[in-house]
Amino acid sequence: MRPTLREPYPVRVPAVLAGLAGAGAWLAGFGTLAADLAGYAWWTLGAGAAAWLAALALLRHGDRGVAAGIAVALAIGWSSTAVALGVTWVQTGTWPLW
Repeated sequence: MRPTLREPYPVRVPAVLAGLAGAGAWLAGFGTLAADLAGYAWWTLGAGAAAWLAALALLRHGDRGVAAGIAVALAIGWSSTAVALGVTWVQTGTWPLW
């Protein structure tokens, strides 16, 4: 008989969704503090860095499902911000962050 190996802390869908919702609300909350696109980008970058540190702590000492949800939310938030910056840059000809 072969041994059955089980993950000690399996990643569950509700935990991933909780991390996704929490990080999404976190990014949206900080995004509302901005008055323009440049401010939004800086707030999103700072809030995302803090959330990333929380995800690393959860990955090591907590629920890896929540950490995965945070990572997905950051990927969506940061990439959509990058797209908005790129579109503005193409339309105006000036880099919006400086």
